[in-house]
Order: sequence, then structure tokens, then C-alpha cells
Amino acid sequence: MSEPVMGTNSQSTATMDTEDDAPVPAQFGDDTAVGIVSVKGLKENWQKWSDEHQEYQKHNPFSHDARPSALVPQRGQDDYGRPLQGSMTEQRGKDAHSRVSIEVQELCEVIRNIGEMKDCDGEGSSCDGKSVRVEFGKLFEHYVTISNKLVGILLRARKQRLVDFEGEMLWQGKDDHVVISLLQ
Repeated sequence: MSEPVMGTNSQSTATMDTEDDAPVPAQFGDDTAVGIVSVKGLKENWQKWSDEHQEYQKHNPFSHDARPSALVPQRGQDDYGRPLQGSMTEQRGKDAHSRVSIEVQELCEVIRNIGEMKDCDGEGSSCDGKSVRVEFGKLFEHYVTISNKLVGILLRARKQRLVDFEGEMLWQGKDDHVVISLLQ
């Protein structure tokens, strides 16, 4: 029996087998049929994904597909600047919002633990009576082991009217003596 000679595609040659030496045709077993079905399933799944993606791109305002069917939300509409409902982007946004809310609550707890109860001086702050107060430098030194996002979380807490401090931004070193008041 002669064996095929292997080479590159351009040099591939094989010797002819005689009729007596010819191999028996391969019989399809259950394993082979599963392989064929899975390839067919892969093709169908790919086509399904492709069709869904093309339909999605028709509604994507950032797609290069400039079809008139793409509805772009206009300023003032409820869904303007928001991800599609039920999308992964919407879910990631909700998850991030809940994580930040937890960090804001943790920050307020840290301020309660390390701050001192003092009377509000009426310096234009929005507290009435007594509040827990701490200097930014002291808070920074304690909070740095918890998170590296102290200033961002402070800004979010101020937006939610949980804390108050002077200035728009706090800088380590420069603003170490700025007093942060816990409002609630």
C-alpha cells in the first residue's frame, strides 16, 4: 500500500491507490451527526444574531446606517440621554448608582465616627442647631484606607444634601482645614 506524500498546497501529490487497496467509505455515526447538527445550529444562531443586530442598528442614532426609521429622542423627551430600557447599559447604570449610594452612606458613617458634635456658627451653612463636623484633612487621612474617591463621593453627598462644605472642590493639602458638616 502506498501512502500520500505530504507537501505544501502547491506541491501536494498522492499516489493512486488500486481498487483492492481503496479504503472503505466512512460511515456516519451518532457523533458525526451531532457535529453536523451543531454546525447547522451555529449557522442558524449566527444568522439570528446578525438579523437582530441589523434591526438594532436601524434604531441606533450613532450607526452609520442613516435610515429614516431610526428614531432619535429629542431634547425634552423622557428617554432623551437615557439608555434603552432593559439594555445592559441601563443595568450597568443602575448598578453603579447603587454602589455610589452605598459609598455615600459609608462616608456619612465615617464622618459620624471621627467627627465632633459642634454648634453651627451660622456661617451661611445650611445646618440648624448641632451637627457633626470634621476637617477635610482628618477625613482624608481616615478615608484613604476605605476608598480613593473621597472628593467625588463628597460632591455626590453634597448634591444629595447630606453634607455641606465651602468651595466647589477640595484639594488635599490646600483645603485640609475646610470644615465638612454632616447635615443628617
